[in-house]
Amino acid sequence: MMIALRPAVAQQAVAGFDFAAADRPDAPVPAAKTDDAMLTMFPHSDQTRYFIAGQANIIFQAHGPFHSPYEDSNSLLSRGEYKTSLLGTLYLGAQIINNPKYNLDGIFDLESAGGRGDSEALGLAGAPNLDVVRNPNLGSTPYVAQVQLHQTIGFSNTMVDAERTPFSLATKVPERRLELHVGKMGMPDFFDINNIGTDSHLQFMNWTVDNNGAWDYAADTRGYTYGVVAEYYDKDWTARYGIATMPTVANGIDLDWDLRRASGQNMEFELRKSLLGKLLPADRKGTIRVLSYVNHAHMGLYRDAINAYLAGEDPKPEITLHEKFSAVKYGFAFNAEQEITSNLRVFTRLGWNEGQHESFAYTEVDQTMAFGGDYSGRAWTRPNDKIGLSFVTNAIKGDHQEYLKLGGKGFLLGDGTLNYAREDIIESYYNVHTWRGIYYALDLQFIDHPGYNQDRGPVLFESVRMHVDF
Repeated sequence: MMIALRPAVAQQAVAGFDFAAADRPDAPVPAAKTDDAMLTMFPHSDQTRYFIAGQANIIFQAHGPFHSPYEDSNSLLSRGEYKTSLLGTLYLGAQIINNPKYNLDGIFDLESAGGRGDSEALGLAGAPNLDVVRNPNLGSTPYVAQVQLHQTIGFSNTMVDAERTPFSLATKVPERRLELHVGKMGMPDFFDINNIGTDSHLQFMNWTVDNNGAWDYAADTRGYTYGVVAEYYDKDWTARYGIATMPTVANGIDLDWDLRRASGQNMEFELRKSLLGKLLPADRKGTIRVLSYVNHAHMGLYRDAINAYLAGEDPKPEITLHEKFSAVKYGFAFNAEQEITSNLRVFTRLGWNEGQHESFAYTEVDQTMAFGGDYSGRAWTRPNDKIGLSFVTNAIKGDHQEYLKLGGKGFLLGDGTLNYAREDIIESYYNVHTWRGIYYALDLQFIDHPGYNQDRGPVLFESVRMHVDF
């Protein structure tokens, strides 16, 4: 899975721009900026009707040998390994209608994903590199990542400032408005955004830190789908709804175009208000987001696969033999962020899904809790540097556990058996700005009970990342 266009950053997969954060280090800047102030390789004008930008992300990641009395084809390799992933994106946009109240944008993004992840991104629910495409056979040939129309419909004459991003070119928008996005897209570019834990290119790298692991959002194996997203913005809140195509098989590259039997529906409410009220100064921003989703797809029940195996009908548990059209999987997610001081921000994510149907599109997580924060380098006179720390604990339900224990395999997990425990992850990073749009980061991830298996691990991942914004 990869999320390469994730707005707050990053993100299946993905990087680079933050819709909301005014202190975003890689935000486009006017041409008049000096080299010290300019945070892209080339200046980006806010006055033109066209948008041209790009980014490149290279991650070298390694882990050493770890304890493992057994492993199977879906296991994280215990012998130690190192891999490099490469991701590049070209962002193109044009204002077809340049009217603040009824702006219409055309968006086209071209992407290339190369290299590989450790163990081909298998063996972990919280995989350590969000840039990795789980199917390495797709290769690095460039592909269309996003192509969409973005329509703004204003309901007020009061205009507010907006940051130009790859998905929205207007710099003035109505305070109350409806925004429609239609076409090929990544659902995490609109839902579950968190300005502290979303950008795998400038922040955390782990799949279940940058996204809510229990949100099995509609996407192909690269992280994209075709759909419609509607967003209503008011002064202090936003409501979103999206419907998108689901893959034909779990984490597959092909999508099912029959929305009557296969679709992913998402509903989110966002409230922009300080979580701590009068305990903090009035200018300390906070945001709460509540998300629910319902997926219909050709999915199976873990219990059906277990029963067929125990009855001797199947030689091993195999959920793909028991899939049915229009099966329903649903879940809920909570996402909050809060500024504590001018340099310190904290966030949390909580997620739950029903866990009876197979994990189908993102990762194998039925419950998740994540906490973390970041600290700006302003405190040591490096305003574009950032340090981050997070903890996430993931879990799966009883039938999912039993399925793996009996030797079943999901699209990510399957050690041949399972001695269950929660998968716990601690991640820390230091992201350093060097010159213009060039950033480097050091990242450490300590993972206990990889793949929910307390017989294996713990394992430490070390990463070096280079990111360039053009």
